[in-house]
Formats: sequence, structure tokens, C-alpha cells
Amino acid sequence: MKSQSIEIVNANNIMLAARLDMPDDGYKATALFAHCFTCGKDILAASRISRQLVNQGYAVLRFDFAGIGGSGGEFADTNFSSNVQDLIDAASWLRLNYRAPELMIGHSLGGTAILAAASGVPEAKGYVTIGSPSEPKLILELIGEPSLKMIKSEGYADVNLEGRTFRIKEQFLVDITENTVLTSVRKLNKPLLILHAPGDKTVSIEHATMIFHAASHPKSFISLDKADHLITSKADADFIADVVGAWSMHYIDNHRA
Repeated sequence: MKSQSIEIVNANNIMLAARLDMPDDGYKATALFAHCFTCGKDILAASRISRQLVNQGYAVLRFDFAGIGGSGGEFADTNFSSNVQDLIDAASWLRLNYRAPELMIGHSLGGTAILAAASGVPEAKGYVTIGSPSEPKLILELIGEPSLKMIKSEGYADVNLEGRTFRIKEQFLVDITENTVLTSVRKLNKPLLILHAPGDKTVSIEHATMIFHAASHPKSFISLDKADHLITSKADADFIADVVGAWSMHYIDNHRA
């Protein structure tokens, strides 16, 4: 496997740190992977799934959203809409330098974002969500009522998320409340694979149900059994990659035929 660090300049002139993983002997399809909320491109789920998909012939681009990991910008100045634009900008980089992403994969809020970005990546032939919220406003529950009250009164609050502190401004709350992603799902009309653990304690299984009902066929649902939300088990990550590889190549190969 070949792996190279990439720098992508987004629409706001912010550098996005990215990594492109490719097979040694060429690739048969391209994929774009969006990480979970505040996680980063190098979280185990992203790196492991990417590696396994490379073994199946994919070239996979994963990147840090602005304000996260190695990317520039301040997290406090970002929001769901900026994440969606980052995805479109990353897809444009692939389009210019290799091939536009044929497969869009998103973990947690990253999955919600790929659905919202669909109109900006018309070449994509399949979409995969992993433990994703049906709407970005689920993040309000993660922020918590005390912090929400502080944001509304002070304009911002420093919020602990997964053991790290992030500054969240009121504009972030307004943005996630105004975005209605299920509307995008109803217009998707592309193959969709939804992977979700019934016991997910961060994003309940009901979100997968809402996405499934909003989507048109062909659509599929795969239970992740006892996997945790962050997919910290290598076995679960490998299972996801195997399923995604088998499912997606059916649609990509048929489309080319």
C-alpha cells in the first residue's frame, strides 16, 4: 500500500491535512472518507477501514475537517455547513488529481455530512453511513444543557467532548439547527448503505431508521451488532470494510457496464 500526505486548500483558503491511501498496483475506484465529530482522519475506524478498502482496490482519501487535527483554522469558527463544504472541496481535489470519488463514506456526523454534500459530488455512485445521526442537531444533546445555556448567554462555551475541550460559538448552534439533512436524503436517489449498532449509546438506532425510511431504493441496512459508536475494535472496523467493499463494487461495476 502507498500512503501519502496531502494538503488541500478549501474554499476559505484554509489548509486541510489529508492522507491518500492507494494500492501498489493501481486502483479500480476512488473513495472519500469523512471522520466522526471532533475525531480526525487518523482515528482507528478511519485508518483501519481505509487500509482494508485499499486491499480491495480502492484509492481512499481521508482528511481532517478545518479546525481538527493537522488542518488549519479554528474549530470555534467551523460548523456543519463548513464541514459539508470541506467535503466538496476534498472531492474537487480528487476530481482534479485522480478521479472524483465514486464512493462516499462517513462515520457518525461525517456520514450526515456526506449526505448533505451529495449535490456537490454528482459523480458518486454510492453512499455509506456508519452510526450517523439523521440530522446534525443531535450534537445539541452531546453539548448538554448547561453549556447550551452558557453559549446563548455568553456567545460561546468551552465544551468537553470525548475528553477534549472545544470552544463552540452560537453560530454553530444556529447552523446545526437550520440544516435539514433528511431533505437531502429524500433527493439522493443513489445506492445507500446504512451501518449502525442497535446498542449505540451516542447515536440511537432510531436515526438509522429515519435515514432508511427517507431514502429511496436501492438502500440497505447492516447491523453492527455490539460495536461501539467510535468503532474502537479492529474486528468491527474490518467487518465494516469487508461489507462496504462487497456492497459498493456491485454498484460501481454495474454502473460502468
